[in-house]
Amino acid sequence: MIFYANIVQTKKFMQFFTRTGGKWKFFLISARSRDFFCIFATKDEHMSIIGRKKEIKQLNSYYLSAKAEFVALYGRRRVGKTYLLDQLYGPQAVFSVTGVLQGKKQDQKMVFLNALKRLGYSGKSFKNWYEAFDILRKLIETKIVPGKRSIIIIDELPCFDTIRSDFMKAFSDFWNDYCQKRSEIMLLVCGSATTWMMKNIIDSHGGLHNRITHELHIRPFTLAQTEEYLLSNGINWDRLSIVQTYSIIGGIPYYLSLIEKNDSPASAIDRLFFSPNGELRNEYERLFHSLYNSPEPYMQILELLSKKKMGMSRTEIAAALKQKDNGHLSEYLSNLVKCDFIRLYYEKDKKARKLKKNGGIYQVCDFLTVFFNSFLCSPTTDPHYWRHQLGSSRINSWFGLAYERVCINHIEQIKKALNIENISTEYFSFRSRETSPGAQIDLIIERADRICHICEVKYSEMEFILTKEEELKLRNRIGVYRSETNTKLSIRKSLITTYGLQEGKYSGFFDDIIKLDDLFID
Repeated sequence: MIFYANIVQTKKFMQFFTRTGGKWKFFLISARSRDFFCIFATKDEHMSIIGRKKEIKQLNSYYLSAKAEFVALYGRRRVGKTYLLDQLYGPQAVFSVTGVLQGKKQDQKMVFLNALKRLGYSGKSFKNWYEAFDILRKLIETKIVPGKRSIIIIDELPCFDTIRSDFMKAFSDFWNDYCQKRSEIMLLVCGSATTWMMKNIIDSHGGLHNRITHELHIRPFTLAQTEEYLLSNGINWDRLSIVQTYSIIGGIPYYLSLIEKNDSPASAIDRLFFSPNGELRNEYERLFHSLYNSPEPYMQILELLSKKKMGMSRTEIAAALKQKDNGHLSEYLSNLVKCDFIRLYYEKDKKARKLKKNGGIYQVCDFLTVFFNSFLCSPTTDPHYWRHQLGSSRINSWFGLAYERVCINHIEQIKKALNIENISTEYFSFRSRETSPGAQIDLIIERADRICHICEVKYSEMEFILTKEEELKLRNRIGVYRSETNTKLSIRKSLITTYGLQEGKYSGFFDDIIKLDDLFID
């Protein structure tokens, strides 16, 4: 881009470029006169990829290696795996193909055949997958230039592994007998079916055992990355609005892309979820039907856990669902953990004074899951439901619980705000088993230097006010924690809130104050 500007206009351009994240480089070509300048601006490489600096750095290091690379990318649906690969390597890929979600064997063979034709194949359809990969090998061999990377991308790899298919055996042979012997080849595979990717590629005990050279877990955006993404789309919301929206759809790039420039947070939620043709109204069910052949057991577990703030043990889940506590339940829970829908944390053992490694607590960590089971499992006919209910006690209470999930998903940012990012830590929640009513603590961070942060998470749309009653409750929780865990660590009382703590009679109770802005640390 080349333009002429006076000094005032130049400042405005620079402000715009700064807001877009510094994705432009400036070169002053010449001065036309005393006041006007000829400026050349160019976008940085990969400017359209937001929030993936670490992943780009890793992928580029693999690209520059002098050996064959087999890289597996995995992560939940809509998280941006395909976009990342397309932006980085799409135009230069020697071969690229994408599996058909919920497609039959014939569908998968057709898209693979079409991809072969784009590479130059002019023959008939292949009889089986062994023949398909043999055709691919011969075509790639004609394209390889010694010393130059040849990239192969297979997106939605799990889709090709249909029932009674020989795809995985043929694919394994393709890598083992050909690709890994050619230092020019970089094979990139990805899939939204995280459980399948873990079992058949990353932790494979078959032909691909220990064959992948690298794995990348593509995770949702953080709050900082979400803010950057929204700004790049011309959406300049305040940070509390971003947190409220994040607590509903999380940091999923595709969901964020559906927000329009003129939307307010509430109008965006109404349009996407509560309008009759809302684009995300049926997303939850679509998501699980795309991940699992039999999604009902997974959805039952998530519906149950969405109603339990502190989570449940495996035994409690089995009892509530009237299921046997057996291998099937273990598989369901393990799959949900791997797919980032729930997290597993361990409780404190009083005798050993350390985290137990069995009998852990399962807790929902996926934002869309909790929102759906809270508001959409019994859908309303009001297309402006969210705007009409905003400010109600139900919504405010829900935002309070959601803010706790946001904080737990930003534990690294919290550690940085506490200046303990370089100290080894364990974090977990606590629920009393000996008192009635049971005391609960949102977040506990234990440090290797024998200091324990008891964190209280408070959502507020203004400065938080600590009352006498609230202070007594907090003191009681800490006392219960000391008693039930028999901890000998020094305790620091840490408040995680939005706009800080209002000065008052009891404000000195807390040792640390972490604000909303601290969660936006990149």
